[in-house]
Amino acid sequence: MTAQDYATVLIAVGTIIGGFATAIRWMVKHYLTELKPNSGSSMNDRLTRVESKLEIIYDLITKDKI
Repeated sequence: MTAQDYATVLIAVGTIIGGFATAIRWMVKHYLTELKPNSGSSMNDRLTRVESKLEIIYDLITKDKI
């Protein structure tokens, strides 16, 4: 193989690794935004609502048994 062939292979491998790195960075950024509250539609807001409703249900169940 010549120097030009080696350079071509290195550029191709670098491009593939760069594409994967960019895709992973985008996915991490996308999923991290789901964990920040944003007035109702994020996963964090949904879990907060479920937890509050669960506490209300738990309080109702424990008060009936006492």
